Amino acid sequence: MKVLFVATECTPFIKTGGLADVIGALPKELKKEGIDVRVVLPKYEAIPEGFKTDMETIYTGTVPVGWRNQYVGVEMLVKDELTYYFIDNEYYFKREGLYGFYDDAERFAYFNRAVLEMLPQIDFQPDVIHCHDWQSALIPLFLKTHYCEQPFYHEVKTMFTIHNLKYQGIFPKEVHFELLALGEEHFEGVEFDGCVNYLKSALIHANILTTVSETYANEIQNPYYGEKLDGLLRYRSGELHGIVNGLDYLEYDPMNDPNLTFPYRSAKSKKQKNKRELQQQLGLPEQEEVPMLAIVTRLVEQKGLDLVTHIFEDLVKEDVQIVILGTGDREYEQYFLDAATRYPEKVSTHITFNEGFARKIYAASDLFLMPSRFEPCGIGQLIALRYGSAPVVRETGGLVDTVRPFIVETLQGNGFSFANYNAHDFLFTIKGALSVYEDPTLWSALMKNMAKSDNSWNKSARGYVDLYLSVTGGY
Repeated sequence: MKVLFVATECTPFIKTGGLADVIGALPKELKKEGIDVRVVLPKYEAIPEGFKTDMETIYTGTVPVGWRNQYVGVEMLVKDELTYYFIDNEYYFKREGLYGFYDDAERFAYFNRAVLEMLPQIDFQPDVIHCHDWQSALIPLFLKTHYCEQPFYHEVKTMFTIHNLKYQGIFPKEVHFELLALGEEHFEGVEFDGCVNYLKSALIHANILTTVSETYANEIQNPYYGEKLDGLLRYRSGELHGIVNGLDYLEYDPMNDPNLTFPYRSAKSKKQKNKRELQQQLGLPEQEEVPMLAIVTRLVEQKGLDLVTHIFEDLVKEDVQIVILGTGDREYEQYFLDAATRYPEKVSTHITFNEGFARKIYAASDLFLMPSRFEPCGIGQLIALRYGSAPVVRETGGLVDTVRPFIVETLQGNGFSFANYNAHDFLFTIKGALSVYEDPTLWSALMKNMAKSDNSWNKSARGYVDLYLSVTGGY
């Protein structure tokens, strides 16, 4: 079984969010399952030079983009026994940043065509092309139009994974004719409110659809979560599967994390040493027994930060410390900066993102707040569980599938959750978590449950293998 992952970010090469973690980890697990899996990415300017110097050019040619032919170079790098291809075109990718440019419609139309153009030239004929998010969503459409008469592609199947339905790649109608070089007969398959919707094209043309948790797969078939595509998703519900994301347990391991001064597995005493060190670093009172609450996230409405700000004054009345790390909307950035100024002994705010610093916060904190309005899967709660910081989450998407409420009577569960998107329910749940923290017996049971939580990629990878086999007729 040969599978080609098509994505626009991947650790350790380039990252803006959780997509990079998935593309960095899942192929490794698929390889263990016997899949010949390879990954193709744009060759961005921001990829570290150490990787670039190890790349080998294996093909150069041209790619049709509308009425023009654009240069393409394909560079290959083998790392950790996995093969990665990089699409090289400085006009499109030698820039500061990955997304948000005026010509993103053209850049990623080019990328999709370049991937398909390179395949016959590199001695790799995949059984499945596995596309991720809107930036690679045109490949199923192109296969059924521009490449449908070429024998090389006849048996190639496509899988499309929705990592976040909110981001769809919507562009003016002219893109369809001028960049995609398609006729009026194909416009219905990409049309969205009179515009071109890249993601919609994959929802229609891909052989099989997946998203990153079972609950989210059900949610997006309803109008509240469906981003105006719920009707189409209901229509294709028979081909839509939810497979929860995993966590790379080698990459995220508090016992072997180089960012931590005090490695640990699940011992509270070791966590408290990490807490005291972080308190020293941040200038917070060095009180190991005071519960530390962490918020490590993009500071945007999706993450439920309106709930956080609504209850914040009540929360700081509790005997807690709160550490916030992230960037995002200016209103939230300013709110948390002001809070740190008003409560310097209780709140520490950092408007930046630093992976090493984030690991220190996970290791030091006792509770991890994640009251998302919606959450396709989420990686924060998975890291928190791995590092023994009990997640407090809203019951949506992948948060439902990975966090089970702690029941005092039975000592079952690995975190805390609330159902309604309501600030007072959120505050009530936090107070319940704090009462568990104050009881050493209960907290010890919760920590053991967190340590037993298995969110590795093993099970999820097998789920993808089953889908590859089913779509190719492998069984």
